[in-house]
Amino acid sequence: MNIRSTSALAACAALSLLAGCASFSPDGGLNRVNSLTRERIGHAVEASAPGTSSPRVADLLARPLDADAAVQLALLNNRRLQAALAELGIAEADLVQAGRLRNPGVSFGRISGGGEAEFERSVMLDLGGLLTMPLRRAIEQQRFQGAQLQAALLVVRTAADTRRAWYQAVAAGQSLAFLAQAELAAEASAELAQRMAGAGNWSRLDPAREQVFHAEVAAQLTRARHQVAATRERLTRLMGLSGEQAGYRLPDRLPDLPATLQPPQDAERRALAQRLDVQVARLEAEFSARTLGLTRTTRFVNALELGYQNRSERGAPRADGYEVELSLPLFDWGDARVRRAEAIYLRALQRTADSALQARSEVREGHSLLLSQYEVARRYRDEIVPLRKRMSDEMLLRYNGMLASVFELLADARAQIASVNAAIDAQRDYWIADSDLQLAIHGGSAVAAPSFSSIPTAQPAAAAAAH
Repeated sequence: MNIRSTSALAACAALSLLAGCASFSPDGGLNRVNSLTRERIGHAVEASAPGTSSPRVADLLARPLDADAAVQLALLNNRRLQAALAELGIAEADLVQAGRLRNPGVSFGRISGGGEAEFERSVMLDLGGLLTMPLRRAIEQQRFQGAQLQAALLVVRTAADTRRAWYQAVAAGQSLAFLAQAELAAEASAELAQRMAGAGNWSRLDPAREQVFHAEVAAQLTRARHQVAATRERLTRLMGLSGEQAGYRLPDRLPDLPATLQPPQDAERRALAQRLDVQVARLEAEFSARTLGLTRTTRFVNALELGYQNRSERGAPRADGYEVELSLPLFDWGDARVRRAEAIYLRALQRTADSALQARSEVREGHSLLLSQYEVARRYRDEIVPLRKRMSDEMLLRYNGMLASVFELLADARAQIASVNAAIDAQRDYWIADSDLQLAIHGGSAVAAPSFSSIPTAQPAAAAAAH
């Protein structure tokens, strides 16, 4: 073998050795995800194997769960979230694979006849894969970053969903407790109406009215019991609890409204800078641009191999040389692949523009909803419910002074029940609106973000040669 062939093969072997040095990160990309989530929700996520549970779970379940503890449980136990973290491992494996060359091919042949034998030996290296390796690795690096962003986005959305479910579950329990007291009062009033009708003090219409009211409150109580079970199960699923863990305790009441409402400053600007779905869309556009570059690079030459070859015969000196294998673009000029990559890139640009538009609009809508829900809940807290209580106290005094009838007293009780239920709902809706606004600023809407796995990279030389 001549010096030139030896040098070429040595260089290829060195490059192949360098390409094989790509390795996995110690954290699997999770540190980047936790950095993104801590900035937005103040919590990190942990990867766990199926069937295992963190020791922190028992500590959190030992006391009544507040909204923050429920979020922590969801980040520890939610299996859909853990599946998204497994996507990080898939993306990192693709990244490491993109930094490695296809294994060299070795061939050996022997031809004999007429007492003569001829031997052929060759070693082939994927030269095309080596030339396109930097671009392919950059593409897979962006795919890995996209997987990290999507995992962080799912963490933020899971936290928001858990907070929303917690508010709904606590509000349902609070309404149930109040309706249970109202049902007892309605039952007592229906019984009193029957006695007064039996004594001839009431007509047949009045006890019928009270019985209907009792039946309506009982029906509301039945629906409230199911609402408690349904909202609790929704929260249980998000927190990934089962068995004895599902017997967790919740507070009896929702958190109080803040004394004053401070609107978020520069909410739209912060959303464009921090929203994870906007960052995913931007990265998708960059990813598509790199993919388009690789597609154009391999448009005509998508399989190029270089190798060392020697041949020997018995009784004759050995012959050395090299072999280059190149696919000729006779039937496929690659224009379809380039056109497809261009269309994918344009689609990514449109998605990026749409995500920015959606972000600004959702923040404005969420801010308006938060202001209105706070105003409604504040009015119930400061005006409607106190006035209803004052009216009930006055009505009771009038009844005790024989200035009001039992019918008027019971009618006032019905109105008070409706006001208290509406106040609980308004308080719940405020906290849900607050959670949704934070999601609109930091995470994104509930619409699924674009998946990088749906964007195929240009066919590398190694795959083309294999085909």
